[in-house]
Amino acid sequence: MGTENVLRNLQLVDGRIMDISIQDGIITAITPPGQVEGETELDCSGLYVSSGWIDLHVHAVPELNPYGDDIDEIGVKQGVTTLVDAGSRGADRIGDLYTASLKADTQLFALLNISRIGLERTDELSQLEWIDLAKAREAAASYPEFIVGLKARISQSVVKDSGIQPLLLARTLSEETKLPLMVHIGSAPPSISEVLELLQPGDVITHYLNGKSNNLFHEDGTPLQGLLDAIARGVHLDVGHGTASFSFRVAEQAKTAGIALNTISTDIYRGNRLNGPVYSISNVLTKFLYLGYSLEEVIRAVTSSAAAWLGKPELGQIRVGHQANLTMFALKKGEKQLKDSEGDIRVAQYYIEAKGVFTNGSLITS
Repeated sequence: MGTENVLRNLQLVDGRIMDISIQDGIITAITPPGQVEGETELDCSGLYVSSGWIDLHVHAVPELNPYGDDIDEIGVKQGVTTLVDAGSRGADRIGDLYTASLKADTQLFALLNISRIGLERTDELSQLEWIDLAKAREAAASYPEFIVGLKARISQSVVKDSGIQPLLLARTLSEETKLPLMVHIGSAPPSISEVLELLQPGDVITHYLNGKSNNLFHEDGTPLQGLLDAIARGVHLDVGHGTASFSFRVAEQAKTAGIALNTISTDIYRGNRLNGPVYSISNVLTKFLYLGYSLEEVIRAVTSSAAAWLGKPELGQIRVGHQANLTMFALKKGEKQLKDSEGDIRVAQYYIEAKGVFTNGSLITS
């Protein structure tokens, strides 16, 4: 038998204080403090614990520019145990990303870019011949456990003169592969109403809180009817903060309108990690605390809600008999300056700080 590790005095987001015992990477007990002993004990007083954070929208291919970064740099080093690369690779090189994922401490899944070239260029849907449905189907069949969906970046700078046609092709590919679509929204054309009409249950709108003119809210802050219809039929909303896709003003409109918070993701890559406005997943989560969401709601958006969309609910649970997949974090009191993608600055009085993860049988500190 391996060493029994006990993480002592961890606080769950519901306020309970617990010890968590782990042996050979498996959770063996979750008890009130002091009821179990271990060969190795770590006092975690003052820290919260949740199931491992899941970031549903990142760019984890370091050699790509501008949208690239190292898997573990935006994964376990940030308190994230599971990443979903959102379309960095298409069918041409998805195998390279799969191979890289096997060497990382962070669990990585991928959304296959419907353009076979992926983000080798940032106008990857401007030429329809780059959307090779046969090659994409072959890629999806070759990596069924790794590829969890399809990615289509449907904004003017990406599609150029192709209009809505790439999304129509993506819809066809989704139906053929039974994989959901994550659709990036941004500047028109195509218009947001054209995009919304094509989305089906389980599909994802990422960047739903962007402040561009082609967004999901009227000028008075009320949601478009097309957004309400999409939500009603089961379309999933994902933050995808990124460099240009999160507005405090729009986020406040969404909250006022009662639009449910589904998943919080970063759309992180080297540039917006080092230079902002993303910096880290902790920074993005803090923005939603500032907006008035509870700690429980914020953490749910990177744990159980993301795990449910992935079809892997066990990733969003802390349970005896399951693999230990944990994120430890602090909730600190103090002023924290927060900037959105529009340059709007707000000051939070509390902030979240990742402290480490327990994954793959070992503790990794942030």
